[in-house]
Amino acid sequence: MLGLSRNAIVRLVELGFVKPARGPRQAYLFSFQDVMLLRTAHELRSASIPTAKILRSLRRLRDQLPSEAPLSGLRITAVGNDIAVRDRNSQWEAESGQLLMDFDVELEPKGGVVTVVRHLSAARRPAAAAPTPSPEVLFTRAECLESVDAAEARRLYEEAIAVAPDYTNAYLNLGALLCDGGDCDEAVQVFSKGIENRPEEPILYFNRAVALEDLNRFEEALASYDLALQLDPNLADAHFNVGRLYDELGNRQGAIRHYSAYRRLSR
Repeated sequence: MLGLSRNAIVRLVELGFVKPARGPRQAYLFSFQDVMLLRTAHELRSASIPTAKILRSLRRLRDQLPSEAPLSGLRITAVGNDIAVRDRNSQWEAESGQLLMDFDVELEPKGGVVTVVRHLSAARRPAAAAPTPSPEVLFTRAECLESVDAAEARRLYEEAIAVAPDYTNAYLNLGALLCDGGDCDEAVQVFSKGIENRPEEPILYFNRAVALEDLNRFEEALASYDLALQLDPNLADAHFNVGRLYDELGNRQGAIRHYSAYRRLSR
């Protein structure tokens, strides 16, 4: 919806500019302030400001401002090739801290001549290109269609994956959609393809294990859960599912160990 790539959002999260919570399927849950900051990053990117410069400027701002003054509380805009920050009292350049003077004057007609002094940003900013569907847009459309047109939702998820093969959430939702429709075999293939492109994502191994469980392939499910826990030992749900499987398979010692880990992490 914001027009930002998944990688750009993940980078902003990794650098601590936004701190989303986690929801179902480990989806990010952003606050209103998070969304405002992400939108600011998108607007700067649309003004042809390089991503590295945006991150560098936002990092400098974060380091200079007190914790009670979030970045989303400022007005951050592009001025030509620079990033300007405005608060109630002044405007300055984000990287250097240099104060900026804001010329935006339209003079009254005088002698039949009208003189206009425009923002430099308006003169320098290139015309916006016609928007094309990004993987994020395709993903959002697919989510909205899951309950009303599963076939179209599946097509859109597959299209999002084709555009961005490392788009983890598209694999997660597509696999879940397939499993909910009774096609867990194909869901396992989808999750495995996601793992090929994002081998560091524990949630992909976790969801593949759940699909394998539905197929009664318990040993393979345990192996996939184990890989998820190697990447993220604090994945509480994986400990619970492994404990339950060990319990059903008669491995009481293994079940107790993982149930104990689950209780510890849940606290």
